[in-house]
Amino acid sequence: MRHADGYILTGDGLLAGPGRHADLFVLLAPVDEQMLAFVLESGQPGLVLTEPFETAGRRGADVWHVQLEGCVVPALQTLGGTIAPRAAAIAGAQAAALVREAAAAVGLAQAAFETALRYSQQRSAFGVPICQHQAIQLKLADMATAIAVARLLTHRAAAEDGAGEAAPAHAAMAHLHAAETAYMVTLEAMRIHGGYGYSAEFPVERYYRDASALLAGEAGDEALRRGIARRAVANNHLNGGSA
Repeated sequence: MRHADGYILTGDGLLAGPGRHADLFVLLAPVDEQMLAFVLESGQPGLVLTEPFETAGRRGADVWHVQLEGCVVPALQTLGGTIAPRAAAIAGAQAAALVREAAAAVGLAQAAFETALRYSQQRSAFGVPICQHQAIQLKLADMATAIAVARLLTHRAAAEDGAGEAAPAHAAMAHLHAAETAYMVTLEAMRIHGGYGYSAEFPVERYYRDASALLAGEAGDEALRRGIARRAVANNHLNGGSA
């Protein structure tokens, strides 16, 4: 809320990133149905960061609980003035975040696929590399196809976002398919490695743990499906269709 020549921020949420090393934090917050960007300094009164959570995967990106306890922010610490109406700003930020996560999922799936492919060419069974066995070939074909589709969906969503024409449904579709692809591909990569896939000696077990995080939280697969369905139903009504 507004206060004298600045603002008072109250609330909490989760922050993913190297918070312990940051001197400055950029925070989006609603004020009078508008979204403003604030620059907060580490140690600023009212800004509280917990110790990072222990997570199964994505350990390179710490997850923190952020609390704003009546944090007084001078007007000079706003960044660029009003960004956009609250609803539009939130939708745009969510779409951009989904595209980023979709791109991360595609990269993760590609890394797992390439690791599994190399292993299947090096590992032999019954006198031939296992990549020549039909069961492994079917897995590799499904993995490669799913990654290609995820990459195309992500490219479309990223192009729209970059042009300032973000389509929330397309971003959600890209994230949903890419995240599910990453989970499937990393699991199949572990299976192709056999017992070694569960060993820290090979990177596929880490890929699998990282992929699991992409289907959790507010951007989980069920939440994304509900959002995609709601937009499909709304667009059908707008176009004169029936539910």
